[in-house]
Amino acid sequence: MQLQTVRTYKVNELSKPSMIAVHCLFILLSAAFILPVFLLIAISLTDEAAVYEHGYQFWPSLFSFDAYSFLFEDPTMVLTAYGVTSLVTLLGTLGTVILVTMYAYPLSKRDLPFRKAFTWFILFTFLFSGGLVPFYLVYTQLLHVKDTIWALILPLMSSPFWIIVARTYFKDNIPEEIVESARIDGAGEMRIFVQIVLPLSLPMLSTIALFTSFTYWNDWFNSLLFVETNKELYSLQFVMQRAIRELEFIKSQLGGLNLGTQVYANVPSETVRMAMVIVAMGPLMLAYPFFQKYFIKGLTVGAVKG
Repeated sequence: MQLQTVRTYKVNELSKPSMIAVHCLFILLSAAFILPVFLLIAISLTDEAAVYEHGYQFWPSLFSFDAYSFLFEDPTMVLTAYGVTSLVTLLGTLGTVILVTMYAYPLSKRDLPFRKAFTWFILFTFLFSGGLVPFYLVYTQLLHVKDTIWALILPLMSSPFWIIVARTYFKDNIPEEIVESARIDGAGEMRIFVQIVLPLSLPMLSTIALFTSFTYWNDWFNSLLFVETNKELYSLQFVMQRAIRELEFIKSQLGGLNLGTQVYANVPSETVRMAMVIVAMGPLMLAYPFFQKYFIKGLTVGAVKG
Protein backbone atom coordinates (compact mmCIF):
# COMPACT_ATOMS: atom_id res chain seq x y z
CA MET A 1 0.00 0.00 0.00
CA GLN A 2 1.49 3.28 -1.09
CA LEU A 3 1.23 6.28 1.13
CA GLN A 4 0.26 9.48 -0.64
CA THR A 5 2.48 12.37 0.37
CA VAL A 6 0.81 15.68 0.87
CA ARG A 7 2.89 18.81 0.62
CA THR A 8 2.25 21.30 3.36
CA TYR A 9 2.65 25.00 2.78
CA LYS A 10 3.80 27.49 5.33
CA VAL A 11 1.59 30.41 6.21
CA ASN A 12 1.74 33.08 3.47
CA GLU A 13 3.96 30.87 1.29
CA LEU A 14 3.37 31.26 -2.45
CA SER A 15 3.40 28.47 -4.97
CA LYS A 16 6.10 28.37 -7.63
CA PRO A 17 3.88 29.75 -10.46
CA SER A 18 2.76 32.55 -8.17
CA MET A 19 6.37 33.38 -7.30
CA ILE A 20 7.27 33.50 -11.00
CA ALA A 21 4.33 35.80 -11.70
CA VAL A 22 5.31 38.10 -8.81
CA HIS A 23 8.92 38.25 -9.99
CA CYS A 24 7.82 39.05 -13.54
CA LEU A 25 5.56 41.80 -12.26
CA PHE A 26 8.34 43.42 -10.25
CA ILE A 27 10.76 43.10 -13.18
CA LEU A 28 8.28 45.01 -15.35
CA LEU A 29 7.78 47.65 -12.65
CA SER A 30 11.55 48.03 -12.23
CA ALA A 31 11.97 48.43 -15.99
CA ALA A 32 9.22 51.06 -16.03
CA PHE A 33 11.23 53.12 -13.52
CA ILE A 34 14.75 52.43 -14.83
CA LEU A 35 14.21 52.80 -18.59
CA PRO A 36 13.18 56.50 -18.46
CA VAL A 37 16.35 57.30 -16.49
CA PHE A 38 18.44 55.37 -19.01
CA LEU A 39 16.71 57.29 -21.83
CA LEU A 40 17.56 60.61 -20.13
CA ILE A 41 21.23 59.63 -19.90
CA ALA A 42 21.28 58.48 -23.54
CA ILE A 43 19.71 61.70 -24.85
CA SER A 44 22.04 63.88 -22.79
CA LEU A 45 25.01 62.11 -24.43
CA THR A 46 23.60 62.42 -27.97
CA ASP A 47 24.48 65.08 -30.50
CA GLU A 48 21.72 67.68 -30.81
CA ALA A 49 21.52 67.30 -34.59
CA ALA A 50 21.13 63.53 -34.22
CA VAL A 51 18.25 64.05 -31.78
CA TYR A 52 16.71 66.55 -34.17
CA GLU A 53 17.01 64.06 -37.05
CA HIS A 54 16.32 60.65 -35.44
CA GLY A 55 14.35 61.55 -32.31
CA TYR A 56 14.81 59.97 -28.89
CA GLN A 57 16.79 56.72 -28.82
CA PHE A 58 17.93 54.45 -26.01
CA TRP A 59 21.39 54.28 -27.58
CA PRO A 60 22.99 57.46 -28.96
CA SER A 61 23.45 57.39 -32.73
CA LEU A 62 26.21 60.00 -32.33
CA PHE A 63 27.87 60.55 -28.96
CA SER A 64 28.45 64.11 -27.87
CA PHE A 65 29.22 65.92 -24.61
CA ASP A 66 28.08 69.31 -25.94
CA ALA A 67 25.17 69.44 -23.50
CA TYR A 68 27.42 69.01 -20.47
CA SER A 69 30.00 71.38 -21.96
CA PHE A 70 27.32 74.04 -22.30
CA LEU A 71 25.99 73.33 -18.83
CA PHE A 72 29.41 73.59 -17.19
CA GLU A 73 30.67 76.43 -19.35
CA ASP A 74 30.65 78.46 -16.16
CA PRO A 75 31.26 75.75 -13.54
CA THR A 76 31.51 78.27 -10.72
CA MET A 77 27.82 79.17 -10.99
CA VAL A 78 26.68 75.55 -11.14
CA LEU A 79 28.90 74.44 -8.25
CA THR A 80 27.84 77.45 -6.16
CA ALA A 81 24.19 76.64 -6.86
CA TYR A 82 24.88 73.03 -5.88
CA GLY A 83 26.37 74.17 -2.57
CA VAL A 84 23.54 76.60 -1.82
CA THR A 85 20.85 74.01 -2.61
CA SER A 86 22.60 71.34 -0.55
CA LEU A 87 22.93 73.67 2.45
CA VAL A 88 19.33 74.86 2.14
CA THR A 89 18.07 71.29 1.84
CA LEU A 90 20.06 70.15 4.88
CA LEU A 91 19.08 73.05 7.14
CA GLY A 92 15.50 73.18 5.88
CA THR A 93 14.89 69.46 6.32
CA LEU A 94 16.40 69.45 9.81
CA GLY A 95 14.44 72.54 10.82
CA THR A 96 11.19 71.18 9.40
CA VAL A 97 11.52 67.86 11.26
CA ILE A 98 12.28 69.66 14.55
CA LEU A 99 9.48 72.22 14.14
CA VAL A 100 6.87 69.70 13.00
CA THR A 101 7.56 67.14 15.72
CA MET A 102 7.75 69.70 18.53
CA TYR A 103 4.41 71.18 17.47
CA ALA A 104 2.70 67.87 16.75
CA TYR A 105 3.69 65.95 19.89
CA PRO A 106 1.89 68.28 22.36
CA LEU A 107 -1.17 68.23 20.09
CA SER A 108 -1.33 64.45 20.47
CA LYS A 109 -1.92 64.85 24.23
CA ARG A 110 -5.53 65.19 25.35
CA ASP A 111 -4.60 67.19 28.45
CA LEU A 112 -2.91 70.02 26.49
CA PRO A 113 -4.54 73.39 27.32
CA PHE A 114 -6.13 75.10 24.29
CA ARG A 115 -5.49 71.96 22.24
CA LYS A 116 -8.50 72.56 20.01
CA ALA A 117 -7.43 76.16 19.33
CA PHE A 118 -3.94 75.12 18.24
CA THR A 119 -5.38 72.34 16.08
CA TRP A 120 -7.86 74.73 14.48
CA PHE A 121 -5.04 77.16 13.71
CA ILE A 122 -3.13 74.45 11.84
CA LEU A 123 -6.22 73.26 9.96
CA PHE A 124 -7.15 76.83 8.97
CA THR A 125 -3.70 77.57 7.53
CA PHE A 126 -3.78 74.19 5.79
CA LEU A 127 -7.05 75.02 4.00
CA PHE A 128 -6.64 78.77 3.40
CA SER A 129 -3.76 81.00 2.36
CA GLY A 130 -3.27 84.73 2.62
CA GLY A 131 -2.09 84.98 -0.97
CA LEU A 132 1.18 85.81 -2.68
CA VAL A 133 1.33 89.52 -1.81
CA PRO A 134 1.00 89.10 2.00
CA PHE A 135 3.38 86.14 1.76
CA TYR A 136 5.97 88.35 0.05
CA LEU A 137 5.47 91.28 2.42
CA VAL A 138 5.86 89.15 5.54
CA TYR A 139 9.27 87.84 4.51
CA THR A 140 10.60 91.08 3.00
CA GLN A 141 9.10 93.82 5.21
CA LEU A 142 8.57 92.02 8.51
CA LEU A 143 11.28 89.36 8.67
CA HIS A 144 13.74 91.17 6.34
CA VAL A 145 15.17 87.97 4.83
CA LYS A 146 15.27 89.20 1.23
CA ASP A 147 18.57 88.36 -0.52
CA THR A 148 19.59 86.08 2.35
CA ILE A 149 19.78 82.30 2.54
CA TRP A 150 16.92 82.30 5.07
CA ALA A 151 14.59 83.39 2.29
CA LEU A 152 15.12 79.95 0.77
CA ILE A 153 14.62 78.08 4.07
CA LEU A 154 11.89 79.72 6.14
CA PRO A 155 9.00 79.79 3.60
CA LEU A 156 9.00 75.99 3.28
CA MET A 157 9.81 75.10 6.87
CA SER A 158 6.30 75.08 8.32
CA SER A 159 4.01 72.43 6.87
CA PRO A 160 0.50 71.99 8.31
CA PHE A 161 0.12 68.72 6.43
CA TRP A 162 3.15 67.09 8.09
CA ILE A 163 2.06 68.43 11.48
CA ILE A 164 -1.27 66.63 11.09
CA VAL A 165 0.54 63.46 9.95
CA ALA A 166 2.97 63.59 12.89
CA ARG A 167 0.21 64.29 15.41
CA THR A 168 -1.76 61.29 14.17
CA TYR A 169 1.32 59.07 14.33
CA PHE A 170 2.18 60.15 17.88
CA LYS A 171 -1.41 59.62 18.98
CA ASP A 172 -1.86 56.15 17.46
CA ASN A 173 1.61 54.59 17.68
CA ILE A 174 3.28 55.87 20.87
CA PRO A 175 1.99 53.81 23.82
CA GLU A 176 1.00 56.01 26.73
CA GLU A 177 2.20 53.29 29.11
CA ILE A 178 5.80 53.85 28.02
CA VAL A 179 5.51 57.60 28.58
CA GLU A 180 3.92 57.12 31.99
CA SER A 181 6.60 54.65 33.08
CA ALA A 182 9.27 57.16 32.04
CA ARG A 183 7.59 59.87 34.09
CA ILE A 184 7.51 57.55 37.12
CA ASP A 185 11.24 56.98 36.68
CA GLY A 186 11.77 60.74 36.88
CA ALA A 187 12.21 61.66 33.21
CA GLY A 188 11.09 65.12 32.12
CA GLU A 189 9.00 65.89 29.07
CA MET A 190 11.96 66.90 26.91
CA ARG A 191 13.92 63.79 27.83
CA ILE A 192 10.88 61.60 27.11
CA PHE A 193 10.43 63.33 23.77
CA VAL A 194 14.08 63.06 22.68
CA GLN A 195 15.05 59.65 24.07
CA ILE A 196 11.78 57.71 23.83
CA VAL A 197 9.26 59.28 21.46
CA LEU A 198 11.59 60.20 18.60
CA PRO A 199 13.39 56.81 18.43
CA LEU A 200 9.98 55.11 18.30
CA SER A 201 8.94 57.43 15.45
CA LEU A 202 11.72 56.71 12.96
CA PRO A 203 9.37 55.64 10.10
CA MET A 204 7.40 58.87 10.38
CA LEU A 205 10.52 61.03 10.79
CA SER A 206 12.13 59.40 7.76
CA THR A 207 9.04 60.00 5.65
CA ILE A 208 8.87 63.68 6.60
CA ALA A 209 12.60 64.16 6.06
CA LEU A 210 12.57 62.42 2.68
CA PHE A 211 9.68 64.36 1.16
CA THR A 212 10.82 67.63 2.73
CA SER A 213 14.27 67.21 1.21
CA PHE A 214 12.61 66.68 -2.19
CA THR A 215 10.64 69.90 -1.70
CA TYR A 216 13.71 71.96 -0.83
CA TRP A 217 15.88 70.45 -3.53
CA ASN A 218 13.33 71.07 -6.29
CA ASP A 219 12.40 74.60 -5.18
CA TRP A 220 13.10 77.43 -7.58
CA PHE A 221 10.23 79.80 -6.84
CA ASN A 222 11.73 81.30 -3.67
CA SER A 223 14.93 82.19 -5.56
CA LEU A 224 12.81 83.93 -8.19
CA LEU A 225 10.76 85.74 -5.55
CA PHE A 226 13.28 86.74 -2.86
CA VAL A 227 16.75 86.77 -4.47
CA GLU A 228 17.42 89.82 -6.66
CA THR A 229 20.93 91.22 -6.18
CA ASN A 230 22.91 88.36 -4.61
CA LYS A 231 23.28 85.89 -7.48
CA GLU A 232 25.41 83.59 -5.33
CA LEU A 233 22.21 82.55 -3.53
CA TYR A 234 20.51 81.19 -6.63
CA SER A 235 19.33 77.62 -6.15
CA LEU A 236 20.30 74.86 -8.56
CA GLN A 237 16.80 74.55 -10.02
CA PHE A 238 16.61 78.30 -10.65
CA VAL A 239 20.00 78.29 -12.40
CA MET A 240 18.82 75.40 -14.57
CA GLN A 241 15.58 77.20 -15.40
CA ARG A 242 17.48 80.35 -16.39
CA ALA A 243 19.71 78.31 -18.68
CA ILE A 244 16.65 76.78 -20.38
CA ARG A 245 15.12 80.24 -20.90
CA GLU A 246 18.35 81.53 -22.41
CA LEU A 247 18.51 78.55 -24.77
CA GLU A 248 14.92 79.08 -25.88
CA PHE A 249 15.68 82.76 -26.51
CA ILE A 250 18.77 81.90 -28.59
CA LYS A 251 16.84 79.36 -30.67
CA SER A 252 13.98 81.80 -31.21
CA GLN A 253 16.44 84.44 -32.46
CA LEU A 254 18.15 81.96 -34.77
CA GLY A 255 14.77 80.88 -36.12
CA GLY A 256 13.96 84.47 -36.95
CA LEU A 257 17.24 84.96 -38.82
CA ASN A 258 16.53 82.04 -41.21
CA LEU A 259 20.02 80.60 -40.89
CA GLY A 260 18.95 77.14 -41.95
CA THR A 261 17.80 73.95 -40.33
CA GLN A 262 21.32 72.63 -39.67
CA VAL A 263 22.40 75.68 -37.66
CA TYR A 264 19.13 75.62 -35.72
CA ALA A 265 19.53 71.91 -34.93
CA ASN A 266 23.14 72.29 -33.75
CA VAL A 267 22.14 74.59 -30.89
CA PRO A 268 21.86 72.28 -27.84
CA SER A 269 18.39 72.44 -26.40
CA GLU A 270 16.82 69.03 -25.90
CA THR A 271 20.10 67.45 -24.84
CA VAL A 272 20.77 70.25 -22.36
CA ARG A 273 17.37 69.72 -20.78
CA MET A 274 18.14 66.05 -20.24
CA ALA A 275 21.62 66.84 -18.92
CA MET A 276 20.08 69.26 -16.42
CA VAL A 277 17.77 66.54 -15.16
CA ILE A 278 20.70 64.14 -14.70
CA VAL A 279 22.76 66.74 -12.86
CA ALA A 280 19.85 67.81 -10.64
CA MET A 281 18.60 64.38 -9.63
CA GLY A 282 21.97 62.87 -8.71
CA PRO A 283 21.98 63.76 -4.98
CA LEU A 284 18.35 62.68 -4.57
CA MET A 285 19.19 59.24 -5.94
CA LEU A 286 21.95 59.00 -3.32
CA ALA A 287 19.72 60.25 -0.52
CA TYR A 288 16.89 57.76 -0.93
CA PRO A 289 18.85 54.62 0.09
CA PHE A 290 19.95 56.46 3.24
CA PHE A 291 16.35 57.12 4.27
CA GLN A 292 15.28 53.64 3.16
CA LYS A 293 17.63 52.14 5.73
CA TYR A 294 15.78 53.99 8.46
CA PHE A 295 12.43 52.91 7.02
CA ILE A 296 13.43 49.27 7.45
CA LYS A 297 14.99 49.85 10.86
CA GLY A 298 12.00 51.79 12.10
CA LEU A 299 9.60 48.96 11.29
CA THR A 300 11.19 46.85 14.05
CA VAL A 301 11.08 49.60 16.66
CA GLY A 302 8.13 50.60 18.77
CA ALA A 303 6.43 47.29 19.48
CA VAL A 304 4.93 46.90 22.94
CA LYS A 305 5.82 43.54 24.39
CA GLY A 306 3.52 42.06 27.00
